[in-house]
Amino acid sequence: MTTFQQNAVPNKQAQDFLNRAAHQHFIDGQRVPAASGQTLSTINPSTGTDLARLAAGDETDVDLAVRAARRAFHGQWSTWTPYGRQALLTRVGQILDERFEELIQIEALDMGAPVSRLRGSKPALLKMVSFFAAQAATISGETLMNGIPGNVTTMTLKAPVGVVGGIIPWNGPLNGQFWIIGAVLASGCTAVLKPSEEASLSVLRVAEILHEAGVPAGVVNVVAGRGKDAGHALAAHPDVDRIAFTGSTQTGRSIIEASTVNIKKLQLELGGKSADIVCADADLDKAVPGAAMGVFANTGQICFAGTRVLVQRSILDEFTERLLAFTDALRIGPSLDDTATLGPLVSQAQLDKVLSYIDVGRADGAELLRGGGRLSGELADGYFVEPTVFSGVTNEMRIAREEIFGPVLSILPFDDVDEAITIANNSEYGLGGAVWSQNLSTALRVVHGVHTGTMWVNCYGHIDPLVGFGGTKMSGYGSKGSAAHMDNYLYTKSVYIEL
Repeated sequence: MTTFQQNAVPNKQAQDFLNRAAHQHFIDGQRVPAASGQTLSTINPSTGTDLARLAAGDETDVDLAVRAARRAFHGQWSTWTPYGRQALLTRVGQILDERFEELIQIEALDMGAPVSRLRGSKPALLKMVSFFAAQAATISGETLMNGIPGNVTTMTLKAPVGVVGGIIPWNGPLNGQFWIIGAVLASGCTAVLKPSEEASLSVLRVAEILHEAGVPAGVVNVVAGRGKDAGHALAAHPDVDRIAFTGSTQTGRSIIEASTVNIKKLQLELGGKSADIVCADADLDKAVPGAAMGVFANTGQICFAGTRVLVQRSILDEFTERLLAFTDALRIGPSLDDTATLGPLVSQAQLDKVLSYIDVGRADGAELLRGGGRLSGELADGYFVEPTVFSGVTNEMRIAREEIFGPVLSILPFDDVDEAITIANNSEYGLGGAVWSQNLSTALRVVHGVHTGTMWVNCYGHIDPLVGFGGTKMSGYGSKGSAAHMDNYLYTKSVYIEL
């Protein structure tokens, strides 16, 4: 494991944005301070120091944004044709392409992901925007037969649901917000976004860029602030028609309860504890780095991270030896260091949580093979934790059952594929999972046997908007991507015409 010093600085565009005295809400096409006048601090997790001040939004600010979104929904935006919305999304994609470096530097400083990782996400972002641009021009209903006497024509139309509330997590807001923004612009809905107080800056900057690109005022609004204040107010607002939420299962329950105010439609991507199954016939040259980065990517702060690595007992020793060698070679450093593979955790609270789970793993009898501590030296002030590997883990241990959201990998042995499937399914979560095997029959047996929203075979973490992604069990419901994603932003209107 190699670490690096704090030495890189952001480019001028990112620095100019970060140097603002305070980062206000973006409502109805304008930057707006919190109604209360209150602000809160956002921290650079690489240094543990203040990065910027954010408007501390509450119920009043959310109501202001929802009213702006409702006016825009019924205003001139409602007259835009599908082709006009498609052209707008195409223009948004072009501007994101041009401004991407500025945006990833803001995000890197705000939430800690290395710029090397964020640069690699550019094709996914542009592909997502292109997907929604295509969807804008393909929304359609049906002409249907009927059994009504007389000359009656029946059909269905697809119409936008209205104002969408988007509650965005801190682990990847730059790309993550476009699952909502893309569908809003394609469908004709409007949005109020509430980014996490841990990582709001890239969302606020994107809202400004969208307005510059021609998105009408009020179509995309952003309210910063704490989840218990602004987030809860958005989920409970009676004039919000739909909520899209990505985050913890615990918060998801609160969203569901708040949605009953007006029976909002919901899309929830919640927690995960995904099983990554490595069979005896796996190609270890692929399986070892694939399984490792299935956990360590984004410093473990990924909802579908494959933190339970199930390894067939006959290859357990070889796999473990290779995994430890791979872990030792990881390069850890501040988020603007181009050569760093892993960055810090997002906050002191998240660091404390991860370190507490490492203590729990030890106390429960798991063997700590690598890592387990906070980094010292030049990186001591940041929220850096060593990539951590446990062996001797059973599926009853807390580190195998609870979502840690950090770079903590647990190795669980199994004897045969049926046992691996049983272990994988013995979880309240069902978000992701994988199998590594050169035998297609074995791989498909696992794919069909594991109860989860997404399965990868001989790879980990691919997401494509054409295919979609979602969870089952306590990992939530509703698709990100695919035609089903757009259906969440539309409702079906039945039409009867008597001639």
